Amino acid sequence: MRYALALDLVDDAQRIFDYEKAHEKIWPEVRDHLLSHGVTGMEIYRLGTRLFMVMEVDPAVYDAQAMALASASNPAIVRWETLMWTYQVPTPWTPAGEKWVAMQRIFDLASQA
Repeated sequence: MRYALALDLVDDAQRIFDYEKAHEKIWPEVRDHLLSHGVTGMEIYRLGTRLFMVMEVDPAVYDAQAMALASASNPAIVRWETLMWTYQVPTPWTPAGEKWVAMQRIFDLASQA
């Protein structure tokens, strides 16, 4: 299963640089947390201050709510997310209290046959 999500960055060149630097080699605890919750692949792309994440998950393992609960009780993940929020801001369309927001797929070439 694939998810496409969006989030924005603070409009500051140094913070954007630092955010990208932090993602060159994420903390092992963050990687292990993602993998243990069924995330099988993840890529983040940037255009200006807009971030776009593609997340591949194993639907037999992945449960967004369970992962969120586990994240909130994992000190390493809480530290990582606290650090990431120094670089990130919600998009104009992000509901209050949320972070990465699922995007709506509007085109699929495979369905054009």
